[in-house]
Amino acid sequence: MPQLLLFSDPRPLVERLGREFFQNLPVSPGVYLMRDATDTVLYVGKAKNLKRRLSSYRVANPERIPRRHLRLLRSVARIDLQECQNESAALARESELLLSLKPTFNRAGTHRAPPRFLNWRVDAGGLDLRLTTSEPETDYEAHGPMKGGCLYFHHALARLLWWALHPNRSLFDLPAGWIHGRLGERARIALTADNADAADIALLRLQHLLRGELEFFSQWIQERTNAAGNPLELAVRDLDLETIRDYLRKPVPVSQLHGCGRSSHQGGEADGGSNQFGQAPLAGGAVRQGAGY
Repeated sequence: MPQLLLFSDPRPLVERLGREFFQNLPVSPGVYLMRDATDTVLYVGKAKNLKRRLSSYRVANPERIPRRHLRLLRSVARIDLQECQNESAALARESELLLSLKPTFNRAGTHRAPPRFLNWRVDAGGLDLRLTTSEPETDYEAHGPMKGGCLYFHHALARLLWWALHPNRSLFDLPAGWIHGRLGERARIALTADNADAADIALLRLQHLLRGELEFFSQWIQERTNAAGNPLELAVRDLDLETIRDYLRKPVPVSQLHGCGRSSHQGGEADGGSNQFGQAPLAGGAVRQGAGY
């Protein structure tokens, strides 16, 4: 026999904002700002569906949610909404607000990481592919500044280029640690007489990739590796291509993205203000040509 509840779970936001607030929430993507009684922003979040996301805050059972979360819900006096055209625009707007407001209850995204640049060149030792926090010397080509998550992009790119330049070898012949992501911020791919010509093509495909031409790069990787790989190796390759694709499609977290208007909800009221943002480069930076490779 199911146990009967003598007392219902606490609902501090429903008591404070009213049931109509939750009933009238939009189902669109957007960001929400939770404020206290002094109008200080306590927390910023983003949602693919604002109604579904905020409805999850209605019940505050102290036995089921962290104490930090519970303290937040007990402190909220008002929630502002900013509706966005899509989830990517919401993510970019959230990132912008986190950096500018630094809310107390947000743990990630409130401080900007130092800018990173992707640098590459071919020399006697092979193809050198690395991340730096400053632009390199003139004998490197560079792209940047990069977006957040560029370390995973760098690792996936290094593995793909290695295999494309060594198509007759197994993906599991990668340098020690590479298959598990232990590359650090610098990867060197050895070149021989057999793959030196392919390195020139690889650099050309890399430049196209950083301009957002993913299919041009992916097609070359697949052509170079399809015949050599077994199903497991091809699955690893496709995961790396997916990492590249996700990174390139990730919005740049600055105030240069279209897509978010503003609506302030306090128990259901809204204003009609809006923000306008410009477009940002797809891959988060520009290619700078160096004196050499």
